[in-house]
Amino acid sequence: MPPYSSLQKQQIAQFINFTQAKDTAAAKFLKAARWDLEEAINTYFQSPSGAGASTSAINKIFDSYRDSPEDSPDAIGIEGVMRYLGDISVQLDEVTCLAIAELVKSPTMGEFMREGFVTGWRAIGADTLPKMTAHAAELRARLPIQPDLFRRVYRYAFPLCRMQGQRNLQFDLAAEQWRLFFTPDHGGVAWRSASPATPWLDWWLEFLQGRGGRPVNKDLWEQIEVFMRKTGEDETMGWWSADGAWPGLIDEFVEFVRERRKAGGGGEMEVE
Repeated sequence: MPPYSSLQKQQIAQFINFTQAKDTAAAKFLKAARWDLEEAINTYFQSPSGAGASTSAINKIFDSYRDSPEDSPDAIGIEGVMRYLGDISVQLDEVTCLAIAELVKSPTMGEFMREGFVTGWRAIGADTLPKMTAHAAELRARLPIQPDLFRRVYRYAFPLCRMQGQRNLQFDLAAEQWRLFFTPDHGGVAWRSASPATPWLDWWLEFLQGRGGRPVNKDLWEQIEVFMRKTGEDETMGWWSADGAWPGLIDEFVEFVRERRKAGGGGEMEVE
């Protein structure tokens, strides 16, 4: 095998572990995908080289979790979803749960539809519970370290968690999801810094609650994840400009943080 970096060797090993392909095939597909592991795996299973996944096998798995087969032939309800996630070792209070929902294009929280379920799992070649469990473990490992994957799942959570018929996300639901995505304990990314000491997530929730805890629109939801990444690159916010295109609430939050820092504010606050 030609010389590869340690990261590339790790990706080749992950590719082989999931697809059972040879190392030469792993390297070939990873190179073609510019070392994007997920894209390489998807391409492999959609190519003649991949064994592919059995649609009938995935359908059988789907049918085994349907709550009311006679009433909803193409849907898995909340009880079935919870059983299924448990069987593939995914907890409800981790980001991986939302990554699975994004994969199968769940229309609402706690519901899977047949088309999305079959299409999603077939695309990555998973037609057994062990393979699905392995992919869930891969997602769990990659989410905190792959910003593109994290962002895709994060943005999918907005429509997934909205109440039916509403355009915006209720504050309490948004706060719950931010705690999930921006806390390592839940498989997310830590949004806090040590120098200068800034409990970003706690201050963000406190800031919003102090302004009435209003519903969160899509633009604010998406941009706060971008803002989170920027604060990780430069905690002093030297990149921030009042003339930037940030949502108004984020501009106000920047001033809130600066005032807190001047006052030597710190500590954490529980937001109900």
